[in-house]
Amino acid sequence: MTFTDLGMIPSIIKALEEENYSTPTPIQEQAIPSVLAGRDLLGCAQTGTGKTAAFALPIIQRLSEQQGAGNVPHRIRSLILTPTRELALQIHENIEAYARYTRLRCCAIFGGVSQKVQERSLQQGVDILVATPGRLIDLMNQKCIDLQHVQIFVLDEADRMLDMGFIHDVKKIIAKIPLKKQTLLFSATMPPEISKMVKSLLVDPVKVEITPVSSTANRIEQSVYFVDKGNKQKLLTYLLENKSITSALVFTRTKHGANRVVRELVKGDIQAQAIHGDKSQTARQLALSNFKEGTTRVLVATDIAARGIDIDELSHVINFNLPNIPETYVHRIGRTGRAGMSGIAISFCEFEEKSYFSDIEKLIGKRIPVVKDHPYPMLITTEPIKPVVSKNKQPSKTFNKQNSKSGSSQYRGKFST
Repeated sequence: MTFTDLGMIPSIIKALEEENYSTPTPIQEQAIPSVLAGRDLLGCAQTGTGKTAAFALPIIQRLSEQQGAGNVPHRIRSLILTPTRELALQIHENIEAYARYTRLRCCAIFGGVSQKVQERSLQQGVDILVATPGRLIDLMNQKCIDLQHVQIFVLDEADRMLDMGFIHDVKKIIAKIPLKKQTLLFSATMPPEISKMVKSLLVDPVKVEITPVSSTANRIEQSVYFVDKGNKQKLLTYLLENKSITSALVFTRTKHGANRVVRELVKGDIQAQAIHGDKSQTARQLALSNFKEGTTRVLVATDIAARGIDIDELSHVINFNLPNIPETYVHRIGRTGRAGMSGIAISFCEFEEKSYFSDIEKLIGKRIPVVKDHPYPMLITTEPIKPVVSKNKQPSKTFNKQNSKSGSSQYRGKFST
């Protein structure tokens, strides 16, 4: 099967050849003919399956054929809604590459940067608009955007939209789009809220399901290190002493945690940068660019910021903190092992994360190998005992001397009042 077999026009084929795309992925094989035929589509696919091209290529072809050789005005005929800035930029970059030999114009709008440049692009005319919900609603309220000509609507990463609290914004945007349109909805999981949206938004959709979210790519080698919380940084530095880890995307739970990990790595002479919501868009793009070019060896990210990071040759993903949502683990490790390449996913698990780890193994349906031979094995294997305090009385700083002589840090203290 080739892209020509899927009915792609010569201008797109030429662009794909320059991008070294030769064979369609399974989701592209199944989705492209249906989208070209004008059908609504429900796509269930994990990250790294070629989802962006599955909707972008037929959209470019349909709009380009409509435009023809005539002097057709550039107006928003396709809206692609996505949850994060990084993903919006990634989709925009891909569409620009695929559409380079057409007359279509694409624009990405998102928050965190001045809207002036985005306004100018909109004023010059846009055929395909890639947007995050917040900035789109801002510009709609300012009367800078007209969605009445939208023919093809894409809701990408719908489950992530729900996780990030964007679902109400999405509904407001949908209300401003023509009722008669082609709708393509992509989601890795199908929580009840998304299932309701599918029923209300899509008309007789074609369903394309590629690799359920509960599975992880066989080409990704997974392992876990049981380690105390206080030794995670030491273990990370120890592992990164191995030069075979050419590039590593490290996930932390919080923004402050990401900054702290980067500070310690830099102290150890390891090139690292952080990417998270508190960073300016310029700083985030610079960090991502440095990582892609190999100037920065380690990129430390939170889940929200990492969405949309697409690096074909990423060798390692390291979970510094395990996620409390097991599906997030699948999304994280899917950042490696892309484009048919192999990848390695390493997870650190402290005692309080053991329940998260069990949920992950249950979801993916397999045991993750435990690495026991390392210098920082887990020593804390019980929860610390909390002092018993009377409801009406505050503990003082003085505690029973008999307990203090035991030398144990885990006790039920008898506090004086």
